[in-house]
Amino acid sequence: MASNSFFKNISKGISINLKRLSANPYKKINLNWFKIKYYKHLPAGKEKIHLLFGKPLYFTDSIQLVNGLEEIFIEEMYRQQLPPNPYIIDCGANIGLSVIYMKRQYPQAEIIAFEPDDTNFQLLSKNIQSYGFAGVSIRKEAIWIDNTVLQFSNEASMTSKIETTGAINTIAVKAARLRDFLDREIDFLKIDIEGAEYKVLTDIADKLYLVKNMFLEYHGTFKQNPELTQLIEIINKAGFNFYIKEAASLFDYPFYRTKKSSIEYDVQLNIFCFRM
Repeated sequence: MASNSFFKNISKGISINLKRLSANPYKKINLNWFKIKYYKHLPAGKEKIHLLFGKPLYFTDSIQLVNGLEEIFIEEMYRQQLPPNPYIIDCGANIGLSVIYMKRQYPQAEIIAFEPDDTNFQLLSKNIQSYGFAGVSIRKEAIWIDNTVLQFSNEASMTSKIETTGAINTIAVKAARLRDFLDREIDFLKIDIEGAEYKVLTDIADKLYLVKNMFLEYHGTFKQNPELTQLIEIINKAGFNFYIKEAASLFDYPFYRTKKSSIEYDVQLNIFCFRM
């Protein structure tokens, strides 16, 4: 009897594991293991289409698309409880995945989305049109601390950013001061602006009382750790509770500090700010 019970348990365990292996958590975003492998081998640059929720989604970088779909629609990193008609400011909208997610969660949402990269903005515009969203305003501007013109590395990727170091291969882009848009209550403020977040957050520190929930992707070097400390203090003084996750694991062994990739930042954090 004991032997039969043992083999039944083994059989049941194998059955459960086989079901887990055959399950496809990516089905809802029209992906599977084969398609992910295929996408990750496609060269970046040429415009492509992925059918997402029955609508054409335009993109150029397959690897970044897969990573973005996984973070936003599978892991649901922006999942939260908001009013039925929230006001959302999306700084660094890229090709629009975050906008698509929020509009699917809250169809009545009013969203202002900023994206300065030329290629990304064109894709953002096509994707918003493809999904037929109302109440979404898109602006081809970099978020900054002044209304001015800045040099910008236009790489058509999630790493395109404001350049203040005299780098070559940049273009001039219009910049908008985020502070000017904090003139009413904001249900969700997303800031993913590739290294400019410290200066921008410092500029809007006394306006953060208007913000209910905020997501901040922090990018910095070890030499900028004092800025990270100040940034956390700004968040704390604004009355937010916060939760921090690693946005990218750059060091397997931090004491050795041998970086796994050529990313210029040493620290990348996802900081979730909310009020209890």
